[in-house]
Amino acid sequence: MRQLSALDVQFLNAESATTTGHVGGLSILDPSTAPRGLVTVEDIRALIAKRLHLAGPLHWRLLEVPLNLDHPYWVEDTDFDLEFHVREIALPAPGNEQQLAEQVARIAARPLDRRRPLWEAYLIQGLEHGRIALYTKVHHAAIDGVSGAELLGVLMDLTPEPRHVDPPDSRQVEGPPPTLSLLATAARRLALQPVKIALSVPKMLPHLGELPGAARIPGAAALAKATGKLARAARLGPGRHEAERPVLVPPDTPFNGPITQHRRFAYGSLPLDEVKRIKNTFGYTVNDVVMALCAGALHRWLAEHQAIPATPLVTLVPLSVRTPQQAGSAGNQISVLQAPLPVHIADPKARLDEVVSAMATAKQRYRPLPASWLVDFSAMLPAALGALSARALMKFAGATSPLVNLVISNVPGVQMPLYTAGAKLLGHYPVSAITDASGGINITAMSYDGKLDFGIVVCRELVPDVWSLIDYLRDALDELGKLADEEGAR
Repeated sequence: MRQLSALDVQFLNAESATTTGHVGGLSILDPSTAPRGLVTVEDIRALIAKRLHLAGPLHWRLLEVPLNLDHPYWVEDTDFDLEFHVREIALPAPGNEQQLAEQVARIAARPLDRRRPLWEAYLIQGLEHGRIALYTKVHHAAIDGVSGAELLGVLMDLTPEPRHVDPPDSRQVEGPPPTLSLLATAARRLALQPVKIALSVPKMLPHLGELPGAARIPGAAALAKATGKLARAARLGPGRHEAERPVLVPPDTPFNGPITQHRRFAYGSLPLDEVKRIKNTFGYTVNDVVMALCAGALHRWLAEHQAIPATPLVTLVPLSVRTPQQAGSAGNQISVLQAPLPVHIADPKARLDEVVSAMATAKQRYRPLPASWLVDFSAMLPAALGALSARALMKFAGATSPLVNLVISNVPGVQMPLYTAGAKLLGHYPVSAITDASGGINITAMSYDGKLDFGIVVCRELVPDVWSLIDYLRDALDELGKLADEEGAR
């Protein structure tokens, strides 16, 4: 039995009629490398069954504490049904990319059943060129980007021949603890909550301004500024000062506002070698180039909709704070930083330079934060109030100005071919989540075998033309490639 952290629980609390808390990925597979030249749903189930003991989140279910007096627990699902979780569907052959993405968007829009382990997998047949797809979704309460990639690795192999996996040790699966035991533990934690808050407040108040949307909370910025000055003075000593931190206020855009339950999804790949050539030419990082590509694509989309803002967008960029000792563990070990995205700049070179400068400033601003600050903030509210406050925040964000404009994430992956049930993985495209608070667009990239695989999830009503963003990402790469050519010719 393992209790969810305060941060894990926030992904459960955020769910509503229009918001889901799961993330996932779409794998495009070539079955010609598999035995018999095909992959069936029985093959996928057999593969997962042999490795189920290596992936805890796949066989854990939620155990709620009565009256929500404490955070829930992960417990073994004694009635686990693999057939329920691994399903098979088909597109009318030959299914193209747009048809596949539409089907994935429909499945992604449906919440997971909290009475069972919080994941599902869909083998999708009928794709053009003889390919198949495997779409998986897992609740964000169980995984973050890095642990999700690790979970994916459990089901993948380096060769078409699946590796040998030792069977699990025989052990008796324990049932859930008695209700009275859960309540007793919850009572002890509730009694200590005021002490935890008293100890956390002095440490966390200086970082209040780093919370998304803090600039819109009356008095929050002033309080964070005052306590931050005191903390920095204590850290740096008298007479020394850090640069003033800019206040980030998200502008209004067509993709910010109340989202609906409908989703659209688009995916595509860019050559990683070209991205690396650009970053080497200018002395930047891959992540700098990814952010610049997103800035270029969004500038073009906003221009097409006559909605370029006068100020930069505010992006939320997830960061992994997972330590080597935490490798292979479930749950969320993440933090976030807010970074301006200069979509208001038309010139590609000036926009690239501004992206790099903004990211450097954001990282410097983030550096003094404790690695656990997001978890610490999440833990300041008692469990019984967490769900109410999360839903109230989402409703407030949807009805007023955005907390941030969008989420952009870049997850490192492996640079070698992988196989699932013998089928070669051609691409793996992230399928993430959107909320009222984080905007109606999520752009996530994952590197794999020489490519950057982009997955873009949007609210259907706010961004009906999501595929144009994939085209604009490619155009943005061409722009930066020409700039690199000109720089290299000097």
